Amino acid sequence: MNARPYILKETNWKSVKGADYDVAVLPWGATEAHNYHLPYGTDIYQTEAIAAESAKLAWDKGAKCIVLPAIPFGVNTQQMDIPLTINMNPSTLSVIVADIIDSLEQQGIKKLVILNGHGGNDFKFIIRELQNSTNVYLCQVNWYTIPAEAGLFAEAGDHADEMETSMMLNLFPDLVLPLSEAGEGKGKLPKIQGMKEGWAWAPRRWTQVTEDTGVGDPRQATVEKGVRYFDSISRKIGQFLVEFANADTENMYE
Repeated sequence: MNARPYILKETNWKSVKGADYDVAVLPWGATEAHNYHLPYGTDIYQTEAIAAESAKLAWDKGAKCIVLPAIPFGVNTQQMDIPLTINMNPSTLSVIVADIIDSLEQQGIKKLVILNGHGGNDFKFIIRELQNSTNVYLCQVNWYTIPAEAGLFAEAGDHADEMETSMMLNLFPDLVLPLSEAGEGKGKLPKIQGMKEGWAWAPRRWTQVTEDTGVGDPRQATVEKGVRYFDSISRKIGQFLVEFANADTENMYE
Protein backbone atom coordinates (compact mmCIF):
# COMPACT_ATOMS: atom_id res chain seq x y z
CA MET A 1 0.00 0.00 0.00
CA ASN A 2 1.33 3.43 -0.94
CA ALA A 3 1.29 6.09 1.76
CA ARG A 4 -1.52 8.57 1.29
CA PRO A 5 -0.18 12.12 1.77
CA TYR A 6 -3.35 13.27 3.55
CA ILE A 7 -3.23 10.50 6.21
CA LEU A 8 -0.78 11.49 8.96
CA LYS A 9 -0.15 8.00 10.33
CA GLU A 10 0.89 6.83 6.85
CA THR A 11 2.96 9.76 5.65
CA ASN A 12 6.50 10.71 6.67
CA TRP A 13 8.70 13.60 7.69
CA LYS A 14 10.07 13.94 4.15
CA SER A 15 6.55 14.71 2.90
CA VAL A 16 5.37 16.68 5.90
CA LYS A 17 8.44 18.91 6.25
CA GLY A 18 7.66 21.09 3.27
CA ALA A 19 3.87 20.82 3.37
CA ASP A 20 1.50 23.65 4.13
CA TYR A 21 -1.77 22.17 5.39
CA ASP A 22 -5.02 24.11 5.29
CA VAL A 23 -7.03 22.02 7.74
CA ALA A 24 -6.57 19.10 10.12
CA VAL A 25 -9.29 16.46 10.47
CA LEU A 26 -9.59 14.55 13.74
CA PRO A 27 -11.72 11.37 13.55
CA TRP A 28 -13.31 10.54 16.90
CA GLY A 29 -15.11 7.28 17.61
CA ALA A 30 -15.95 5.07 20.58
CA THR A 31 -15.41 1.55 21.86
CA GLU A 32 -18.73 -0.07 22.66
CA ALA A 33 -20.99 -3.01 21.81
CA HIS A 34 -22.97 -2.75 18.55
CA ASN A 35 -25.69 -5.39 18.76
CA TYR A 36 -24.47 -8.97 18.38
CA HIS A 37 -23.20 -8.70 14.81
CA LEU A 38 -21.02 -5.57 14.60
CA PRO A 39 -17.59 -5.05 16.20
CA TYR A 40 -16.89 -2.90 19.23
CA GLY A 41 -14.83 -0.61 17.00
CA THR A 42 -17.65 0.14 14.55
CA ASP A 43 -17.59 3.89 15.25
CA ILE A 44 -13.81 3.97 14.84
CA TYR A 45 -13.74 1.99 11.59
CA GLN A 46 -16.53 4.02 9.99
CA THR A 47 -15.21 7.41 10.99
CA GLU A 48 -11.66 6.67 9.89
CA ALA A 49 -12.90 5.46 6.51
CA ILE A 50 -15.12 8.51 6.00
CA ALA A 51 -12.29 10.86 7.04
CA ALA A 52 -9.89 9.22 4.59
CA GLU A 53 -12.29 9.24 1.64
CA SER A 54 -13.49 12.80 2.29
CA ALA A 55 -9.91 14.05 2.62
CA LYS A 56 -8.95 12.31 -0.61
CA LEU A 57 -11.78 13.98 -2.48
CA ALA A 58 -10.82 17.36 -1.00
CA TRP A 59 -7.10 16.80 -1.68
CA ASP A 60 -7.84 16.01 -5.31
CA LYS A 61 -9.55 19.41 -5.53
CA GLY A 62 -6.53 21.19 -4.11
CA ALA A 63 -7.46 21.42 -0.43
CA LYS A 64 -4.50 20.44 1.73
CA CYS A 65 -6.10 18.32 4.45
CA ILE A 66 -4.28 16.15 6.94
CA VAL A 67 -6.22 13.41 8.75
CA LEU A 68 -4.94 12.83 12.28
CA PRO A 69 -4.99 9.39 13.92
CA ALA A 70 -8.43 8.57 15.28
CA ILE A 71 -9.34 8.81 18.96
CA PRO A 72 -10.84 5.38 19.76
CA PHE A 73 -12.69 6.15 23.01
CA GLY A 74 -15.80 8.25 23.57
CA VAL A 75 -18.39 9.23 26.16
CA ASN A 76 -20.11 6.03 27.33
CA THR A 77 -21.00 6.91 30.90
CA GLN A 78 -24.37 5.11 30.78
CA GLN A 79 -23.02 1.88 29.27
CA MET A 80 -20.51 0.83 31.87
CA ASP A 81 -22.52 -2.26 32.83
CA ILE A 82 -21.80 -3.68 29.35
CA PRO A 83 -18.45 -5.53 29.46
CA LEU A 84 -15.45 -3.85 27.82
CA THR A 85 -17.20 -0.59 27.11
CA ILE A 86 -14.45 2.01 27.43
CA ASN A 87 -15.64 5.35 28.74
CA MET A 88 -13.96 8.72 28.37
CA ASN A 89 -15.61 11.47 30.41
CA PRO A 90 -16.56 14.74 28.68
CA SER A 91 -13.98 16.62 30.77
CA THR A 92 -11.30 14.24 29.47
CA LEU A 93 -12.37 14.92 25.88
CA SER A 94 -11.93 18.61 26.57
CA VAL A 95 -8.36 18.17 27.82
CA ILE A 96 -7.41 16.02 24.83
CA VAL A 97 -8.89 18.48 22.35
CA ALA A 98 -7.06 21.36 24.06
CA ASP A 99 -3.72 19.56 23.81
CA ILE A 100 -4.25 18.73 20.13
CA ILE A 101 -5.23 22.33 19.38
CA ASP A 102 -2.10 23.56 21.16
CA SER A 103 0.05 21.26 19.03
CA LEU A 104 -1.60 22.36 15.79
CA GLU A 105 -1.39 26.04 16.65
CA GLN A 106 2.32 25.85 17.38
CA GLN A 107 2.82 24.22 13.98
CA GLY A 108 0.85 26.81 12.04
CA ILE A 109 -2.33 24.83 11.25
CA LYS A 110 -5.23 27.21 11.60
CA LYS A 111 -8.32 25.04 11.14
CA LEU A 112 -9.50 21.85 12.85
CA VAL A 113 -12.52 19.68 12.05
CA ILE A 114 -13.51 17.10 14.65
CA LEU A 115 -15.20 14.37 12.61
CA ASN A 116 -17.41 12.67 15.17
CA GLY A 117 -18.82 9.17 14.74
CA HIS A 118 -20.41 8.54 18.14
CA GLY A 119 -23.69 9.97 19.40
CA GLY A 120 -22.51 10.19 23.00
CA ASN A 121 -19.75 12.63 22.06
CA ASP A 122 -20.67 16.31 22.06
CA PHE A 123 -17.94 18.80 21.27
CA LYS A 124 -20.07 21.95 21.17
CA PHE A 125 -19.41 23.02 24.76
CA ILE A 126 -15.72 22.19 24.33
CA ILE A 127 -15.47 24.29 21.17
CA ARG A 128 -17.35 27.16 22.81
CA GLU A 129 -14.91 27.12 25.74
CA LEU A 130 -11.69 26.72 23.78
CA GLN A 131 -12.37 28.93 20.78
CA ASN A 132 -11.71 32.15 22.70
CA SER A 133 -8.24 30.96 23.72
CA THR A 134 -6.92 29.77 20.34
CA ASN A 135 -6.38 31.07 16.83
CA VAL A 136 -7.25 27.64 15.42
CA TYR A 137 -10.77 27.80 13.98
CA LEU A 138 -12.73 24.88 15.44
CA CYS A 139 -15.59 22.92 13.92
CA GLN A 140 -17.36 19.63 14.53
CA VAL A 141 -19.04 17.41 11.93
CA ASN A 142 -21.33 14.58 13.06
CA TRP A 143 -21.28 12.49 9.89
CA TYR A 144 -24.17 10.25 10.97
CA THR A 145 -26.56 13.21 10.97
CA ILE A 146 -26.15 13.75 7.22
CA PRO A 147 -29.48 12.61 5.77
CA ALA A 148 -29.58 9.59 3.51
CA GLU A 149 -31.40 9.81 0.21
CA ALA A 150 -35.13 9.36 0.62
CA GLY A 151 -36.15 5.72 0.94
CA LEU A 152 -32.62 4.32 1.12
CA PHE A 153 -33.09 2.78 4.57
CA ALA A 154 -36.32 1.04 5.47
CA GLU A 155 -35.90 1.08 9.25
CA ALA A 156 -34.96 4.07 11.39
CA GLY A 157 -32.58 3.64 14.30
CA ASP A 158 -29.58 5.17 15.97
CA HIS A 159 -27.20 2.38 16.98
CA ALA A 160 -26.08 -0.76 15.10
CA ASP A 161 -29.11 -0.20 12.90
CA GLU A 162 -29.72 -0.70 9.19
CA MET A 163 -27.55 2.29 8.27
CA GLU A 164 -24.53 1.34 10.39
CA THR A 165 -24.79 -2.29 9.38
CA SER A 166 -24.96 -1.38 5.70
CA MET A 167 -21.92 0.85 6.13
CA MET A 168 -19.92 -1.93 7.77
CA LEU A 169 -21.03 -4.48 5.16
CA ASN A 170 -19.59 -2.12 2.57
CA LEU A 171 -16.39 -1.13 4.39
CA PHE A 172 -15.42 -4.10 6.56
CA PRO A 173 -17.61 -7.10 5.64
CA ASP A 174 -15.24 -9.60 7.26
CA LEU A 175 -15.99 -8.05 10.67
CA VAL A 176 -19.79 -8.42 10.36
CA LEU A 177 -21.50 -11.58 11.55
CA PRO A 178 -24.37 -13.00 9.45
CA LEU A 179 -27.47 -10.89 9.90
CA SER A 180 -29.30 -13.99 11.08
CA GLU A 181 -27.24 -13.64 14.28
CA ALA A 182 -28.18 -9.99 14.84
CA GLY A 183 -30.68 -8.95 17.46
CA GLU A 184 -33.82 -7.09 16.45
CA GLY A 185 -32.55 -3.81 17.91
CA LYS A 186 -35.81 -3.00 19.67
CA GLY A 187 -35.36 0.18 21.66
CA LYS A 188 -37.71 1.22 24.45
CA LEU A 189 -39.06 4.76 24.50
CA PRO A 190 -39.15 6.95 27.63
CA LYS A 191 -42.30 6.83 29.71
CA ILE A 192 -42.23 10.60 30.30
CA GLN A 193 -43.96 12.44 27.46
CA GLY A 194 -41.53 15.35 27.23
CA MET A 195 -38.60 12.97 26.85
CA LYS A 196 -40.52 10.93 24.30
CA GLU A 197 -41.14 14.09 22.25
CA GLY A 198 -37.49 15.09 22.51
CA TRP A 199 -37.70 18.49 24.19
CA ALA A 200 -36.68 17.03 27.55
CA TRP A 201 -33.55 14.91 27.74
CA ALA A 202 -31.61 12.63 30.05
CA PRO A 203 -28.88 10.14 29.08
CA ARG A 204 -30.20 6.67 28.36
CA ARG A 205 -29.26 3.75 30.61
CA TRP A 206 -28.44 1.48 27.71
CA THR A 207 -29.30 -1.90 29.20
CA GLN A 208 -32.72 -0.55 30.20
CA VAL A 209 -33.36 0.62 26.65
CA THR A 210 -32.26 -2.42 24.64
CA GLU A 211 -31.56 -6.10 25.26
CA ASP A 212 -29.04 -6.62 22.44
CA THR A 213 -27.35 -3.14 22.66
CA GLY A 214 -28.82 -2.16 19.29
CA VAL A 215 -31.48 0.47 18.59
CA GLY A 216 -32.90 -0.07 15.13
CA ASP A 217 -33.52 -3.27 13.19
CA PRO A 218 -30.41 -4.08 11.10
CA ARG A 219 -31.79 -7.01 9.14
CA GLN A 220 -32.58 -5.14 5.91
CA ALA A 221 -29.02 -3.86 5.62
CA THR A 222 -27.13 -4.49 2.36
CA VAL A 223 -23.74 -3.76 0.87
CA GLU A 224 -25.37 -1.68 -1.85
CA LYS A 225 -27.08 0.61 0.68
CA GLY A 226 -23.75 1.03 2.45
CA VAL A 227 -21.98 1.95 -0.78
CA ARG A 228 -24.58 4.57 -1.64
CA TYR A 229 -24.60 6.19 1.79
CA PHE A 230 -20.81 6.13 2.18
CA ASP A 231 -20.30 7.70 -1.23
CA SER A 232 -22.95 10.34 -0.60
CA ILE A 233 -21.68 11.53 2.78
CA SER A 234 -18.02 11.36 1.72
CA ARG A 235 -18.75 13.63 -1.22
CA LYS A 236 -20.61 16.07 1.02
CA ILE A 237 -17.88 16.14 3.67
CA GLY A 238 -15.20 16.33 0.99
CA GLN A 239 -16.86 19.41 -0.50
CA PHE A 240 -17.22 20.87 2.99
CA LEU A 241 -13.47 20.42 3.54
CA VAL A 242 -12.73 22.21 0.27
CA GLU A 243 -14.93 25.14 1.29
CA PHE A 244 -13.61 25.16 4.85
CA ALA A 245 -9.98 25.03 3.71
CA ASN A 246 -10.53 28.01 1.42
CA ALA A 247 -12.65 30.01 3.84
CA ASP A 248 -11.58 33.30 5.35
CA THR A 249 -12.35 32.70 9.01
CA GLU A 250 -12.58 36.45 9.58
CA ASN A 251 -15.40 36.66 7.05
CA MET A 252 -17.58 33.56 7.48
CA TYR A 253 -21.08 34.99 7.02
CA GLU A 254 -23.12 36.48 4.19
